[in-house]
Amino acid sequence: MKILKTNAGPLTNFEVLDLLRSKGASTDPTRVMSLLTPSEFKVYDYLVQSPACDQTRESVNEFLEKSKEYQLAKAEVINILNNRPSSAAELAPIIEALEQRNWDVDTVLDEMAEMIVQVLPPSPNEKNMDEEAAEDDNTAQVADEDNAEDNMEDENAVADEDNEGEEMDAS
Repeated sequence: MKILKTNAGPLTNFEVLDLLRSKGASTDPTRVMSLLTPSEFKVYDYLVQSPACDQTRESVNEFLEKSKEYQLAKAEVINILNNRPSSAAELAPIIEALEQRNWDVDTVLDEMAEMIVQVLPPSPNEKNMDEEAAEDDNTAQVADEDNAEDNMEDENAVADEDNEGEEMDAS
């Protein structure tokens, strides 16, 4: 790899992660045969758990194209790529001087957050939370079905007792 321009500017987490992967970084527990320093491994371990781990060049380029209409500063774009906010509340602190821009703030932030969610892949933490929520929903659904079955059994038992009582009265 040849360095074309030194200190060309700030890098996104995706670019750093891509560089570390190109140098041979992986989650291999031995890490003996690698050319990376221990501090580079620590950075790699951190970035693998960040939103950058699932980003691709295509998704980053698509985000850059779609975000041009908002006229964001480079620092704002980098922060959005690094943090991947998924709501207007998470996005608002990243964008400087919101009040001074000629935007309908709530509408633009919601549109931007929706675009970010569509273009950039979710972070590993969001994936885990979604999976846990789906499991919780399934567990709750199974519990509701079990409760419904128990209620039906209880109702049938009460109905059988009532029928037995009526048969005895008829004798």
